Amino acid sequence: MFVAPENDPRPNEPSTGDERSLLLEYLRFHRTTLELKCSGLDAEALARRSVEPSTLSLLGLVRHLADVERHWFRRVLAGQDAPPHFWSAADPDGEFNGAVADPEVVARAWEVWREEVAFADRFVTGVPDLYVSGRVSDGVVTLRDVLVHLIEEYARHNGHADLLRERIDGRVGE
Repeated sequence: MFVAPENDPRPNEPSTGDERSLLLEYLRFHRTTLELKCSGLDAEALARRSVEPSTLSLLGLVRHLADVERHWFRRVLAGQDAPPHFWSAADPDGEFNGAVADPEVVARAWEVWREEVAFADRFVTGVPDLYVSGRVSDGVVTLRDVLVHLIEEYARHNGHADLLRERIDGRVGE
């Protein structure tokens, strides 16, 4: 294990609630896993790239997932005019390209990520059901679809985070 079970901050009790509660619990688990995999590292370690020529880094993952949360919850579901924080048409990999070993860049990434997570949590708990929908280029998507997608997105990137963290300091485990 990455941390001893008694020190693990992730929820580990099976949900006995409704589907919304279950999906939020899984998403919270994966969000907390990302934070855990990044814990205790300085800016240089967080910005360390996987292998050339990849720009993948833990800091890049934090920035990427902040923009993913922003896209789905603010733009698609809430219908806000909310441009991405870290990427643009001119730099579609800006989340990773701009993930540099600077404490201010790290602090800003975590600040933005936490703001987007908080917005998403407020949105999810404030709507009547999982079938609230938003428009995407090829049709309509429901909140339920978005939550399942975000769980998958975090799970996939947490696999990347496992490998990145092992490369940085040898720590392994779920």
